[in-house]
Amino acid sequence: MDLSKYSLEELRELQKDLERELRARRKEEARRAQKELKEVAEKYGFSLSDLVGASPARTTAKGKPRFRHPDDASKTWSGRGRKPFWIKDWEASGRSLSELAID
Repeated sequence: MDLSKYSLEELRELQKDLERELRARRKEEARRAQKELKEVAEKYGFSLSDLVGASPARTTAKGKPRFRHPDDASKTWSGRGRKPFWIKDWEASGRSLSELAID
């Protein structure tokens, strides 16, 4: 494929389209694999969750929110992982993280 005839903007758009298509195909492959695994488990009298402990799609569940933004209730943080920028800004202003704790 000769990409030299495309403008930079066209290449960026092509890149976005490719990334979108790759994500969609990966999701479809995961669905098919899960279906196959479920069929094999059922063949032996098990459910898929019996064998893997939980649905593979649920392995990245978020933790329960422990901190909430004082002005925007839609912004929360579980206390795990990187601190969101609004938490870092809050602490940089000399305020305590405990002030944002959800009761």
